[in-house]
Amino acid sequence: MAALIDAAQSGRIPHAEVAVVVSDQPSAAGLKRAKECGVETLIIERHGRAREAHDKEIVAALRERQVDFICLAGYMRILSRDFIAAYRGRILNIHPSLLPSFTGLEAQKQALEHRVKVAGCTVHFVDETLDGGPIVAQRVVPVREDDTVETLSTRILEQEHELYPEAVTTVLARACISQAAQS
Repeated sequence: MAALIDAAQSGRIPHAEVAVVVSDQPSAAGLKRAKECGVETLIIERHGRAREAHDKEIVAALRERQVDFICLAGYMRILSRDFIAAYRGRILNIHPSLLPSFTGLEAQKQALEHRVKVAGCTVHFVDETLDGGPIVAQRVVPVREDDTVETLSTRILEQEHELYPEAVTTVLARACISQAAQS
């Protein structure tokens, strides 16, 4: 999230702004960083509600702010079908593996357990499948023999910070070209 804010505010993601950062966790570190960067923050807690009710409130808040595009970063909950339908083709996620390998939680641990030689990160569109939407971009990170979950995670995160803004730039440029062609 911080990398996306920095990239948008510096112009590395042209003609884009991070309009709002939404979290379901009041103590999320990203909220403080977003506020420091002058970005609106919203806390929409789950309070044990069903996913659909929680997502409906988030979608309403995004529509109220005329949000066109969503980038998930550290959002550890599967989106409801209604949320995905409301923003189909306009939701990106970043995942710390080379999808389609190692979906879900603890991807770095899964990579080490499978003794892979390379790991990495993937930016993909969100659909109804777990980490299964169309892939936009990937970045490879070599796995070292002495890697732990922590060391591998740190190196993958460094690549995520570079890859996510690049992927968003690419997707938004494609969207602009597509809109221009339809006009």
